[in-house]
Amino acid sequence: MSLIPLMLDPKEREVLVVGETDAALRRLAQVRRWSARVRHAQNPTPSELAEAALVFVATEDDDRNAALAAHLRARGVPVHVHDRPDLGTVAMPAVVERGDVLVAISTRGSAPVLARRLKEKIDQLMPARLGSLTRLLDGFRDSVRAVLPGFEPRRRFWESIVDGPAGAAALAGNEAKARELVVAALNGRGARHNAGIVHLIGGGPGDPELLTLKAHRVLQDADVILHDELITPAILQRVRQDATRIDVGKRKGRHAMPQAEVNALMVRLARDGKRVARLKGGDPFVFGRGGEELEHLRAAGIDVQVVPGVTAAAGCAASAGFPLTHRDIASTLTLVTGHGKNGEPAADWRALAATGGTLAIYMGLTHAAVIARSLREAGMSADTPVAIIVNGTRDDERVAAGTLGSLPRLAAGEGGKGPALIVIGDVVRLAPAWSEIERLEAAS
Repeated sequence: MSLIPLMLDPKEREVLVVGETDAALRRLAQVRRWSARVRHAQNPTPSELAEAALVFVATEDDDRNAALAAHLRARGVPVHVHDRPDLGTVAMPAVVERGDVLVAISTRGSAPVLARRLKEKIDQLMPARLGSLTRLLDGFRDSVRAVLPGFEPRRRFWESIVDGPAGAAALAGNEAKARELVVAALNGRGARHNAGIVHLIGGGPGDPELLTLKAHRVLQDADVILHDELITPAILQRVRQDATRIDVGKRKGRHAMPQAEVNALMVRLARDGKRVARLKGGDPFVFGRGGEELEHLRAAGIDVQVVPGVTAAAGCAASAGFPLTHRDIASTLTLVTGHGKNGEPAADWRALAATGGTLAIYMGLTHAAVIARSLREAGMSADTPVAIIVNGTRDDERVAAGTLGSLPRLAAGEGGKGPALIVIGDVVRLAPAWSEIERLEAAS
């Protein structure tokens, strides 16, 4: 490619947009975001063209476009011609913006669809508040130059800010906290500045494409990943590859590491200056003990941020093809844990049976018989539709549908095949698995 990538500052010279087409109006609106000295000219004079810093040409007349481009090239004025990269001297890239941060992608006009697709990918990866971080760095440039006169010390300082708690605070929207941390670092109070940070991250129910953009970004920055056993290999492939990974999870009561040890490990790693990602299945605040970990970290004075995830009820029901609420069927949704502190679920079954809405029961497969009996004794009909979703959103997802009366038998057949969610309520009738039951009943 013969292009030289540059960012143009027009200074006191105008940027001209020539033409009356929709393309010209779109370009005018776009360029006005970057420069106040932009003018829309239908018939610019030769002197106006010669004095311009840059000219965009997009008239309806191809011959006129070619003539204008030739005139501008002869006078050394940068020119871009819409849909004719061969006539111009500059290429207009696809741009991703975050405040003062601009990322430009160009295929020199040969593959604009590809450039747009690349822009979409980069747009997903760039933090939404990158402009806040840029403002933070710019606001301290003079102070840092005064305190750290050498280039190498300044570079190391800025790297520690961008990669450390101050940068994380700015990207999280807490600019006051970010400024406080930078000031502390400049004043030599390095202990606080050098402290790490813990992110409590929801990894969703299993499909790596259900990771949020923020979760993906934080996982790429983390030094240490503390993950549950239910985090799928596909999700672990999305984390920073040189990060230390520690399995601290459990499954059906088997603890890889007791919760107290997990809490102590997070504190120790953060105090060592590590960026820690505590990666949990689903959402950390929905039966994920994220609240307990948050309390412990705050009490220890550790910087902690929460990154919500797609909880199992939402992800699994959507993947299984039915809603959790429906205006004509269910106006309430109740999330219930099927595994109490001492084993069997401790729930107000009478209140749950009376909701008339949807029950989503997490970790309930082992105690499915107790759940079914308790709900029936509380007044729920044995004919209430039920679905068990095993390995929801994953490639090996299984959906078993039936009724509350058949729930113990269904659970016995699905036990041991993976994490399961039980959904109880009339919304299950909208699932393809339920339609298959109705088809078989009609044929028998």
